[in-house]
Parts: sequence; structure tokens; C-alpha cells
Amino acid sequence: MAVKVDNSIARVLASLLRRLNAWPRRFAISVPYVWLTAFFLLPFFIVLKISLSTTEIAQPPYVPVFDPEAGFAGLKEFLAALSFRNYARLASDWIYVESYLKSLEIAAVSTALLLLIGFPIAYGMARAPRRLQGVLFMLVVLPFWTSFLIRIYAWINILQREGLLNQVLLALGIVDTPPGWLSTQTAVYIGLVYSYLPFMVLPIYATLEKMDETLLEAAADLGCPQWKAFWLVTLPVSSKGVIAGALLCFIPIVGEFVIPDLLGGSETQMIGQTLWTEFFNNKDWPAASAVAVVLLCLLVVPMVIYQHMQAREIERGR
Repeated sequence: MAVKVDNSIARVLASLLRRLNAWPRRFAISVPYVWLTAFFLLPFFIVLKISLSTTEIAQPPYVPVFDPEAGFAGLKEFLAALSFRNYARLASDWIYVESYLKSLEIAAVSTALLLLIGFPIAYGMARAPRRLQGVLFMLVVLPFWTSFLIRIYAWINILQREGLLNQVLLALGIVDTPPGWLSTQTAVYIGLVYSYLPFMVLPIYATLEKMDETLLEAAADLGCPQWKAFWLVTLPVSSKGVIAGALLCFIPIVGEFVIPDLLGGSETQMIGQTLWTEFFNNKDWPAASAVAVVLLCLLVVPMVIYQHMQAREIERGR
């Protein structure tokens, strides 16, 4: 009898110990979910609710506003007052549609330019001697040590009509009269490529730096030319870094506000500027919230596609 009691006590103690040991793991797993709920889901639902409201000259500048003291009847009245008229307005007004299309166009072209410039830089870093890779890495991330806004204002001075760029072009005899760079789409592309280049270089460098060089040696032993080995070996190996870099650049560029506002003109009206105008100038919070919700949905699409591709690749590996 005593042996049975001792065994049951041992089982209870073992179960308690397992539960105590599981708490740190459960806590570590719960932290990101709590973070996402508090700083993503709740703000998103607040913005979604405002996007279904109507503009009103009041504080806050929209109706309806839910009153918890009104009880269930107040909740029914609150839900009945919500509508999708702001989303219908976005679809019917060409200003919003053009802003979305212009944002996607600029983001796609900028990402392609970043890939064309960033891949050779990352490839050169990965193939450089080990003692130089740290120095090259620091040169890539060095711009982050300076304020983003200061760097964009520096480009304003460089691109203005009497700026450094035109002085160099005139000194080299490339142009006779200084061209106007500011308030053009070219200036926006220059600012975007300069600002987001590290986000493209570093993921590609991380994948190329880990590549097994014996694969290239094996391809050379089998008589494969260097260009073909690059096409068949290096590019497939770097695909994950390329996709990661493209997403890291494309997603924030779509919602970019500072660069097109300071360097661009009326022909580079992106959705971030439209959102700013609706929110701060027009004081139309519901329309601005609807713009933000649609923008978020546009940005989530490439992330979902990437996650789906990753899941399929993992399934194939199994």
C-alpha cells in the first residue's frame, strides 16, 4: 500500500515539474502573439472601424462612436450605422486608383533597379577575401548611422539646379545647361534606390556567403562555363535572398511618403501622400482609414504568396 502511495506522489511531483518546466517555453511562445495582438490586430480593427464610419465635424471627427453605457440597443444602433461607402468612394474616384497604381509602379521599378544594382554588390562582397568582407559590410550599413531625413535633405542639395550633380555634369561637358532633377520621377527613383539598397544587398549577401563553393568547382570539373555555372548554380542558391530582399524593399516602398514628398512632384503622387492629405489636410479620417486598410491588404498579398511558396518548398523537402 505504501509503495502505491509513493508511486502516486512521484507521478504528481513529476507532472508538476513538467508543468513548471513548460512555463518558460509557453511564455516565450506567447510573447510574439501578445505583441501582434496589442500592436497590430487591435490598431487594425480600430482603423477598420473608422473606415466604416462617416465624416463629422466633431471630436473625434467621425460617427458613429460606440457608447458602452447604451447597452445592447446602443450596440445594434452602432453596427447599423457602419457602411462601406468609403470603400466605394475609393473605387469610383480615379485619384485614389491612380495613387495606388503609381505606388505599385514606382515600387516595382525601384525594386527591379535595386536588384540590378544590389546583386552585383552582394556577389562581390561574398566573393571578396574574408578579411575584407567585414569592411565591405560596414560600408553598406554605414548610411544607417545618419538620420534618414538628413540623408534625403542632402539629396535635395545634390539634385537642385545649382547642386553638386549638375556641377559635375557641367565640368565633364556632359550637359550644356543644368537639367532640373528635383520634383521629377527620376529624383524619386534615385532617393528610393539609395535609401533601400542595404535592404536588398544584405539578404542576398547572407545567402551567397553561405553557398558551398564546391558546387561551382564541381560544375567547372564537368566542363560547365562560368556564366552557365552562375546561371544554374549561383542564381538558384541565391533565390531565397533575392525574394527576401525584394519583399523588404517592395513592401515599404509602396507606402513611402517622405521621399516622394520631398524629391517628387505632382506626377509622383503615391498613396502615402494621398493618405497624409486625407488625414491631416482634409481631416477626413474615415477616407484615410479606408485608404490605409486597402494599402495594408495590398502589402499582405506578396507576403502571403511568399509564405505559400515557402510552405510548398518545405513540403517538397519532406
